Formats: sequence, structure tokens, C-alpha cells
Amino acid sequence: MDKDLDYYLNLDWTLIEGEDLDFEGNPYHYIEIKEIPSFVFCAKTIEKARKNYKNQLKLTLMLMIEDGEKIPEPGEEDDDINWESLCP
Repeated sequence: MDKDLDYYLNLDWTLIEGEDLDFEGNPYHYIEIKEIPSFVFCAKTIEKARKNYKNQLKLTLMLMIEDGEKIPEPGEEDDDINWESLCP
């Protein structure tokens, strides 16, 4: 199977939703993807975050594919995360 952008966009990613405050004390909502530690999308409402996070995911995946990065898929376990490669 050819694992192209459409393949990755249609995976059942593990979404982590949350709420926090910005630097001015205003609430915002975020969506993280468990399998892609560097991914986060923020919006003023959870509805907007849910509606629009896939646009950011598409850009993130395009860069990962272009850079030849291994894209961890849902259900894969990576016990040996190389944090230095994620946070140089």
C-alpha cells in the first residue's frame, strides 16, 4: 500500500483536547495528536479547533513526508522516543 498524504490524513489519530489560558488570561482550546508529539492546534472554541485542526495536520504531514521523517501511526508503540531529535 502506498502511504501518501491521503493515507495519513485518514488515519484514526488519537486526539487530546484541552483548554488553557493565553498570556492575557483568555481561554483557548487546543488539540494535540498523541502520535505526533510536535503537533498542536489552538482555537478560541473547541468547535473551531475540531473543525480546523486537519488543515494544520495536513501541513505537518506534508513536511514530515518531504523531510523523509517516519510518521508513527495510531496503534504503534515507540518505547524508545529520541527526545533530542524532537527537541534539538
